[in-house]
Amino acid sequence: MTRVAIQGASGAFSHAAAIKALGSDVEIMECRTSEALFDAVSDGIALYGVVPVENTLAGSVQRNMDLLFQPDIHIVAEARIRIRLCLAVRPGYSISQIRRVASHPVALQQCQGFFSRNPLIEAVTAFDTAGSIKDLIAGDADYDAAIGSELAASLYGANVLEKNLEDHEQNFTRFLTIARKPIDLPEEGVKTSIAFTVQHRPGALHEALLAIAAHDVDLTRIESRPIVGQPWEYRLYADLRAHSTTNQSAAVEALEAVTSEVHLLGQYLEASESV
Repeated sequence: MTRVAIQGASGAFSHAAAIKALGSDVEIMECRTSEALFDAVSDGIALYGVVPVENTLAGSVQRNMDLLFQPDIHIVAEARIRIRLCLAVRPGYSISQIRRVASHPVALQQCQGFFSRNPLIEAVTAFDTAGSIKDLIAGDADYDAAIGSELAASLYGANVLEKNLEDHEQNFTRFLTIARKPIDLPEEGVKTSIAFTVQHRPGALHEALLAIAAHDVDLTRIESRPIVGQPWEYRLYADLRAHSTTNQSAAVEALEAVTSEVHLLGQYLEASESV
């Protein structure tokens, strides 16, 4: 089996993303933190790691974006998972018995309609979605129900009282698979992720964007992040897409001539959305 590190407990949406990206024959390595996940991959304890980097409602997972900037880490795959949240309980429980429901704070925020319909139920913050279901079934919880994936409910033997608790149907999370080495790729259907910095002078970012556009490359995403230890300095993270990897590589090479720094985070097949 392929060992894959994720942050949180088995049954998390990262687990589902690992299956989609790498197949069902995966051995999940549970990590307490994202830092521990990246260390497991860097140290060779896990062959791959799967991390969420962006949600269509909550935005970027900024800590994971920052952790991608490492010399021995490469993005090798992408998966997009539709976030479907369910209400999980111990066998025999009914909705009338529920007073406290636990989950990750982002998941709780995405289920405001459920709490509005059930004003007597209190939302309780937990470390992660799957872990809240795991602790509930293990008897280690001070709450009556948990919100998480159906995968987690099935894995830990919980009953599902309600499905599709999320407020918005268009709720997707983008996950990246990381490894210590890059992979061989076809010429088409590939995305490139990079991080770069520009000088503080008029037109510097404009020049960088022109270098990308000149090679018929589509800039699908760009985001700035502060550079730790360098106040008021920022690193730009970007995703590039074109008809060929040759165009993308040429754009990266052109970018190197007009920026202070360019770091290739990885090249990988673009994912299709999960429904």
